[in-house]
Amino acid sequence: MSDFLSLLWVQRVGFALGGLILGLLVEKLIVQRVHALAARTQATWDDMLVDSVRGVATVWFSAAGIYFALHVGALDPVLISTVMSVITVLVIGVAVVAAMRAAGATVELFSGESGGEMSSPTLVVNLARLAVGGLGIFIILENIGVDVTPLITALGIGGLAVALALQDTLGNLFAGVQIILAKQVRPGDYVRLSSGEEGWISDVMGRNTTIHTFPDGNLVAVPNSVLASSIVKNFTLPVQALWVSVDVGVSYDSDLEAVEAITLEVATDVLMNVDGGLTDEAPVLRYHEFGDSSINFQVRMRVRDFEHQGPIRSEFIKRLHRRYNQEGIEIPFPIRTLVMKHDEPGMAASD
Repeated sequence: MSDFLSLLWVQRVGFALGGLILGLLVEKLIVQRVHALAARTQATWDDMLVDSVRGVATVWFSAAGIYFALHVGALDPVLISTVMSVITVLVIGVAVVAAMRAAGATVELFSGESGGEMSSPTLVVNLARLAVGGLGIFIILENIGVDVTPLITALGIGGLAVALALQDTLGNLFAGVQIILAKQVRPGDYVRLSSGEEGWISDVMGRNTTIHTFPDGNLVAVPNSVLASSIVKNFTLPVQALWVSVDVGVSYDSDLEAVEAITLEVATDVLMNVDGGLTDEAPVLRYHEFGDSSINFQVRMRVRDFEHQGPIRSEFIKRLHRRYNQEGIEIPFPIRTLVMKHDEPGMAASD
């Protein structure tokens, strides 16, 4: 009898190990090869699909091995019922995990197609995964015989208490959703807040939005509710390219036509030869003021993005100063002339 029982347990262990080994072989021989084939294509959806199902075959084949092992000989019904519940949780759970991966990857995929190189905010990805995960939990509970109706009722009542206790957190969460849906601030945009912080939007998360500052490169976390209520200047929207303005003044003795021609020539040369300059639109010069010691004008040049405006402005000032010196064009120092009237004849100076 003992030999018979030993044989039964050997068969059970064999089924369980066989399922595990078969699952590992499927992962190694099939899933990895399919992943290699998907990596060679230009499409991204196939890579997303393969990455989502990694590990599923191992768990499912192992669960199948355990299932067959339970039907070898007679076992305690309570043990069988308990193990079957565990198997159900594992099989459905790993499918839910794969679906959560696919949901997050799908959001990233559609974000990349609609927004160029900008990735989807972490908040959106996490909300998509949580939605799928929550649905999966209810499916698992239904399949193991748990009535979810009282649970849903309890969650509704408990949710009200949680909402009252986490007003600040939920306020930031909904503000983050509002920021994302409005599409006025996106990851990768260069923004300046009314409070003075400026930099690139790194990510929009559940509680705050992170900004990678420029030029110091620090990371600033701004609560979503603060960002949603702030005055924000977005240097990336509606277009990433922007105009750089430089104020210049020349002496009243200057030939303004020659000054304009030389200045625009220098500006064009800078845009053509300095990284970040755009030549699709010509630079613009406009005289706008008779100053105290100079005739003032403004030069506007179009650059690729906010990051390149500093180098373009710096190089333009250096080259313009050198060219003005060569052409004999004076950039005067601020001077104010005072005219003193003489006392009228016959008037005595007061003591």
